[in-house]
Amino acid sequence: MGKINEKNVDEETHLKKHVSPKLCGTNYPVSIAFIVVNEFCERFSYYGMKAVLTLYFINYLDWDKNLSTAVYHAFSSLCYFTPLLGALIADSWLGKFRTIIYLSIVYVIGHVVKSVGAIPDVGNSTVHIVLSMVGLILIAFGTGGIKPCVAAFGGDQFDEEHLDERRKFFSIFYMSINAGSVLSTIITPILRGDVQCFGGDCYALAFGVPAILMIIALVVFIAGNGLYKKSPPEGNVLLRVCNCIGFAISNRWRRSKDSPERKHWLDWAEEKYPKRLIQEIKMLFRVLVLYIPLPMFWALFDQQGSRWTLQATRMNMDFGGGFILKPDQMQMLNALLILVFIPIFDMGVYPLIGLCRIKLTPLKKMATGMILGALAFVAATIVEINVIKTVVEPPPARESLVQVFNLMNTDVTVHFPGHNIFSDPIKSYEDPMGYTSLPLTGESQLYTVNVNHNGMQHQCQLAFTEKSTYSLILYSQTDGAACKLVEDHVTKSETGAAYVRFINTRSDSINITVGTAEIYAPADYGISHNISLQRGEYKGVKCLSDSNQYSIDLGLLDFGAFYTVILKGDTNELTFTKMEDIQANNIHIAWQIPQYVFITAGEVMFSITGLEFSYSQAPASMKSVLQAGWLMTVAFGNVIVLIVAEGAGMEQWAEFILFAGLLVAVSIIFSIMAYFYTYVDPDQLDKLFGDGKEYENVDSFERKKNETVNMDDMPKTKM
Repeated sequence: MGKINEKNVDEETHLKKHVSPKLCGTNYPVSIAFIVVNEFCERFSYYGMKAVLTLYFINYLDWDKNLSTAVYHAFSSLCYFTPLLGALIADSWLGKFRTIIYLSIVYVIGHVVKSVGAIPDVGNSTVHIVLSMVGLILIAFGTGGIKPCVAAFGGDQFDEEHLDERRKFFSIFYMSINAGSVLSTIITPILRGDVQCFGGDCYALAFGVPAILMIIALVVFIAGNGLYKKSPPEGNVLLRVCNCIGFAISNRWRRSKDSPERKHWLDWAEEKYPKRLIQEIKMLFRVLVLYIPLPMFWALFDQQGSRWTLQATRMNMDFGGGFILKPDQMQMLNALLILVFIPIFDMGVYPLIGLCRIKLTPLKKMATGMILGALAFVAATIVEINVIKTVVEPPPARESLVQVFNLMNTDVTVHFPGHNIFSDPIKSYEDPMGYTSLPLTGESQLYTVNVNHNGMQHQCQLAFTEKSTYSLILYSQTDGAACKLVEDHVTKSETGAAYVRFINTRSDSINITVGTAEIYAPADYGISHNISLQRGEYKGVKCLSDSNQYSIDLGLLDFGAFYTVILKGDTNELTFTKMEDIQANNIHIAWQIPQYVFITAGEVMFSITGLEFSYSQAPASMKSVLQAGWLMTVAFGNVIVLIVAEGAGMEQWAEFILFAGLLVAVSIIFSIMAYFYTYVDPDQLDKLFGDGKEYENVDSFERKKNETVNMDDMPKTKM
């Protein structure tokens, strides 16, 4: 390492002299209270913003599901690439404290920009997209940059002799992460959906509150300034590793022909780097090779906030008693279950497996976690197959969908030349049985439709366009039957709202007030526009005609349903018939619980065990590099989802099956790799190199294959 500058010398002297006050006579420094509160507020801001992000893309920016999913996972991926930059800045330049301060300021700016982009009055859609993307990029650099610093900075506050207190601190730190996650994923969806601003869901508030929490996090962290131990930058071990690898590769290629062969390609770095560092890098590579299959697990795990949230929007969210869950609140189940499952697995599941004399090594736990993740997506597939039964998919090319409303007083038959559809008579005011596929000869086609009514035949010239959905409305005129073709909107709301429209059969126009919505239904079979309404009972709906005011009870407008309300009657009374064009969401959101149980159990066995295994198999100086490698697996997992979402073009249930199958295949590959892995004891390095001895025999480090290591004392952290 180079010389330490005068400022770092002063910081080092301050570190040695600094004695932090303790909490209430314990060995816990007061400074950790500021760090824990800071982490709680930061995680609240991150998870709260992320909880509503997918619905924001779809409902506010008007992106489709695939683009929304792709951008969501691109953002998640960036959040796990940037920790490399944060670690580099902290270790090589600013130190942990100043890195946290400066990047938290970037973080706050990102939140503010993101919130401003969610205000409809600020510019047009292009401005909203630009502000949203700039805000997300700044947030990614902020949250990713401080990620490797905060926990380590908290650990630095403890004296070396207080190992038990430091270990408990990491548990408290972990609890603060999950507490922030649970509360934010409950609160911000409420702010989005239950608070109305600018004429719709209040995304500006849903993003603004996390921004305020991040400001509080920054202020709290700065407030503890005088209490912190601040270690000076000591150089980034990742840079040393990269430089050593680069030198070994270049030295090997420049070797002379008569140079003797070396046992390992990294041994070509011995001319410049110590043998201990080279051996540590070899041990590092043995673990990193096992990381290669791991991104596939994260590709499934991180879809809780994208594909699973979108699935929830098409489900029944009513738990009774007036409690209705928001689709983006379901994500909090993972954070709740993780707090429950960790003690259950540590004190129940693992000991019971041990009593059965089954040797459950860390790598076996990780492979099992992958299988549980795959089962979660099998469960999600079963749910999705049932959910889509209530969804009307837009028709493909050279095809339309059509349904018929018979608003005449007697039965009618409808005949499309060349096609045997609507063969049975359609009763008067009968609720259509759903949409029927109508083939077309090209992008559009003109049909002469025959309508038989009271023994008389009438013809209607109707133009249909491919990939469109229509309602054919039949009603009486003085000269016989009349036809009106209306193009329908059939895409269900991503918030679970119901859609309703009115057909006014009366001779006077009617103004209708449903909740806070104002609707105009023209006279003489005029059709109102579709309006979106939150699920609920709608009684006392006011209807104002030119001469009278009426009140009707529409009853329940259910999740995701499409309704057509036919207004009838004379000047003295107003009657109506309510028809359900598209079925309500009838699969309850509770059916998502099994997939959350499987994915959370998989996380406990895969993620926590994986971190503990990595720490136990790496030399102390390489743990930060392994941390960076672990975060990179999360980043690449999100890249996989991004690619599939934009490129696969599959139905959602088929995509879920694809991911489940890929994870099963990857778990088999990982199991084979794990079978040939030999556990090592990194502490042996101190015995061989501590007194200046050079490393001579690699095999002296190796234990018996599949011998487990004691990891009871390892802190559990959630990425």
